[in-house]
Amino acid sequence: MSEAWTVRTVLGWTTEYFNRRGIDAPRLTAEVLIAQVMRGDRVQLYIDLDRPLSKAELRECRGLIERRAAGEPTQYLTGRREFYGRPFAVDLRVFIPRPETESVVERVLEEIPKESECRILDVCTGSGCIAVTIAAERPRSQVVGIELSAQACDVARANAAALGVGDRVRILEGDLFAPLKPGAAFDVLVSNPPYIPSGEISALSAEVRREPALALDGGTDGLEVTRKLAAQACQWLLPSGFFAVEIGDRSAAPVLRLFQTAGFLRTGVAKDFARLDRVVFGYKSQSQALDGQDYR
Repeated sequence: MSEAWTVRTVLGWTTEYFNRRGIDAPRLTAEVLIAQVMRGDRVQLYIDLDRPLSKAELRECRGLIERRAAGEPTQYLTGRREFYGRPFAVDLRVFIPRPETESVVERVLEEIPKESECRILDVCTGSGCIAVTIAAERPRSQVVGIELSAQACDVARANAAALGVGDRVRILEGDLFAPLKPGAAFDVLVSNPPYIPSGEISALSAEVRREPALALDGGTDGLEVTRKLAAQACQWLLPSGFFAVEIGDRSAAPVLRLFQTAGFLRTGVAKDFARLDRVVFGYKSQSQALDGQDYR
């Protein structure tokens, strides 16, 4: 690249280069990375199509292009990912939030009246996207997020503070329910645990393999963590409690059996926006929602 190259030229060259390298959504990826260099958004990119990039911008752009071509996820390069309409900070310390996880949030929000003083527990919180989103959408809720990775805890706390809910989202470091005090009880338990079978990790894309293995590897059958969650969940839920967990799109039947074996009632499966099975849920009692009322 030379200093004479305009945004238009760099965008065209980068798109073609990504296309040759087999990068997903090559045009979109090029737009996002060039907009990052220009400290603007993609709309501004098209307003400034004929502006020449400076030498410094070209150097930065070249570095991002090389890193993306080497398999580093775009979201790590930009340092952010939008989730449920909010910008979450992400980096190599955390799993990148996926659109399908918004389906988990949607299902949980159906159970929580907008003015409810609800207590929510988010296990395997990662970046905090579920915990923070629920706290933001339900302003009288109190949310506890638990995460095994100390580094991910730091990211989740930063996201809670940056998105204005740091006073109502408490992030605890530890393995599943271990950080909780005896007798703690919640209205809602939610989790997006690792659920990729160990034997399938090596077949994932280079980009996904850059994400923390702790957030991906679900053990031999992909259900190692989910099995532990289901077995222990009831003791941390109030009598009318609700439990929802994200699943792989082929895991609905075995996870439903885990819920039913653990004593959950009125279990069911919710689909994501692609109409794939994505959430298994159940109630601790026959109560249809918080306080025994039907809020749906």
